[in-house]
Amino acid sequence: MRQLAVGFVDEPRRAVEQADHVLEEIAGRFEEAVDRRRRTLRRSWEASEDRGPGSDTDTEQLRLALRDYRELADRLLHL
Repeated sequence: MRQLAVGFVDEPRRAVEQADHVLEEIAGRFEEAVDRRRRTLRRSWEASEDRGPGSDTDTEQLRLALRDYRELADRLLHL
């Protein structure tokens, strides 16, 4: 993005078009990273279903999953 700002002087439209493209790429990578994290979180609590309902391990795993979801949501909201 810094290079684009420098190039703005000579080619303002091109710099802005490139900035749009860079932001689109960053947003795509960000979305992929969040999706990977969600899949990991989902696997953590879905796997607990194999231990049987109401087990201590099941409840603890769900508590940890909820904590991890909350932490991820907080980080996303405070970017």
